[in-house]
Amino acid sequence: LRAVLPEKWEMITATALDAIGGFEEILQHRFMLLDLDESEAFDPLDVLHELRVDLMLNLPVFCFGGTPPLRDAARLARADRFFTRKEIAERVRGFCEQYGWGGA
Repeated sequence: LRAVLPEKWEMITATALDAIGGFEEILQHRFMLLDLDESEAFDPLDVLHELRVDLMLNLPVFCFGGTPPLRDAARLARADRFFTRKEIAERVRGFCEQYGWGGA
């Protein structure tokens, strides 16, 4: 995914939201890409719960991968959009343009 980012965009990889920072730091991000296939380093549903319920942030969350039941659970946890691994790589550049607010 990092390879398809437009120039001047950065991607931060984290296994926990507190690794990004507090409420204010997380709020500065344009959107979140959430790997639903991950299960060893973190629980994607826990991340969604922390983001939406604990922090009450409405940051766009684009999920990729995952089984149909896991995608359904993430949908109930208020994830925004769902893509296959191939689709997310094709869509990242468009998300950067859409959420770029005129620049990086």
